[in-house]
Amino acid sequence: MARYTGASCKLCRREGMKLFLKGDRCYTDKCAFARRSYAPGQHGQNRKKVSNYGMQLREKQKARRIYGVLEKQFRCYYEKADKQRGITGENLLRLLEMRLDNVVYRLGYGASRSEARQLVTHGHFLVNGKKVDIASYNVNVNDVISVCEKSRATEKFKVFAENPKTLPKWLEANVENFEGKVVAQPAREDIDSPINETLIVELYSR
Repeated sequence: MARYTGASCKLCRREGMKLFLKGDRCYTDKCAFARRSYAPGQHGQNRKKVSNYGMQLREKQKARRIYGVLEKQFRCYYEKADKQRGITGENLLRLLEMRLDNVVYRLGYGASRSEARQLVTHGHFLVNGKKVDIASYNVNVNDVISVCEKSRATEKFKVFAENPKTLPKWLEANVENFEGKVVAQPAREDIDSPINETLIVELYSR
């Protein structure tokens, strides 16, 4: 499975904002963006005027990095979104939100999407009673995501259960049973990722 293995903090600095790729660390003084908010590299502090294409490219890169998706995979999501009915940009964000690793993160299992992805690939979750260890698995409405019986006794999952997150409207959770359910497709107002999807559509429409 191909994935980005470089420094996560450099991605935040390059995009000029916190992407919260390292979970709780992003809220502390150890956050690299808090100490050096300029882009990495020798010329990172030299601010240049950004063209329209540059703005579109940066928005696409930001979306990719927030959801942990590589270039070819992101392009496939866009093409799929473009073929669906409705607004292409919103369809794209909806597809990204319905990835299993993102749903697990939204349910509160993992301080970041990368941690949630690791938990999925290690086989800690069931979808409708069947083990799924593919982070990009597409979750559907009425699917039930649950923690494997063996994993529930571990300290990590006990901590998650004791500190439940506020869920978006399209998800429901049963903390006591270590379960979550997708009750609807996420609407645009339910997606809090700081992404301007219109710029991404403009980029791919060039």
